[in-house]
Amino acid sequence: MSTTTEKKPRLTTSAMIASIASEGQRVKAAPFGKALVELAATRPEIVGMTADLAKYTDLHLFAQAYPDRFFQMGMAEQLLMGAAGGMAKEGFIPFATTYAVFGTRRAFDFVHQVIAEENLNVKLCCALPGLTTGYGPSHQACEDLALMRSIPNMMVIDPCDALEIEQMVPAIAAHRGPVYMRLLRGQVPLVLDEYGYQFELGKAKLLREGKDVLVISSGILTMRALEVAKALAVDQIDVGVLHVPTIKPLDTETIVREAGRSGRLVVVAENHSEIGGLGEAVATACLTEGVAPRFRRIALPDAFLDAGALPTLHDRYGISAEAMTATIKGWLR
Repeated sequence: MSTTTEKKPRLTTSAMIASIASEGQRVKAAPFGKALVELAATRPEIVGMTADLAKYTDLHLFAQAYPDRFFQMGMAEQLLMGAAGGMAKEGFIPFATTYAVFGTRRAFDFVHQVIAEENLNVKLCCALPGLTTGYGPSHQACEDLALMRSIPNMMVIDPCDALEIEQMVPAIAAHRGPVYMRLLRGQVPLVLDEYGYQFELGKAKLLREGKDVLVISSGILTMRALEVAKALAVDQIDVGVLHVPTIKPLDTETIVREAGRSGRLVVVAENHSEIGGLGEAVATACLTEGVAPRFRRIALPDAFLDAGALPTLHDRYGISAEAMTATIKGWLR
């Protein structure tokens, strides 16, 4: 009898980059850049701005289509935020892109004082959110939602896939005021089309019913939660998935209604630090409304995360589909 153990393929340095698509998964290339180019054809007030990262936020497509409406600010995120605020004051709608660590941690005061305090119509679209890069704490934006949620006037959204990004772009352009959008770029997975999904600002959407577990999730962890639901169905465990793309303002009504249904384990899953993100927002909403389900969280730890290949890190920190499945099964025991 063979005792050979199947080995996973050796991961190379390229596995550290921000690709979150599994092998064989359906993807769309550059959904943000393409959606912005399409929208800008009928919205001449839209301008694109970046801090030396057009290629790495898919804004290079906008630059190619509308070179006179594209502004390259160089490696100066504070300048990017200040200039975006100035453009908004002149009646433009700036879509400003950079990496999430730079747009939130590095430029926080400029976002706070220049853009948000005056409620300016700036759309911050920031790539590499949470653990979507293996390049360590300098590039892993695990605190961005906590930072942006704390700013008055700021809308905060966290898309799941390519379809949602395509739908978000015109929605945030139509919203008057500052928006922080977590950006997935490059080859972005496509999953929500299977559920007849339509994004609405400020609304949570129930993607799956489930009598045993309710996963409340945002961003790429909604994609993972849907995978978990299929995996646990094999064990006759019925998992519902409530997708919460708008972190602020939170759809408290829907969350409290679904979390308040008796007999279910409620799990909040997010690609963010356990401090200050969706989990704390959901817990506060439930307790404020007098709802106290059996409650657990899947989130990144309050720590500086390791560098390495993304699949390895997602397993290590519990946000891969396999790790989430095992964790939820353990809680149910």
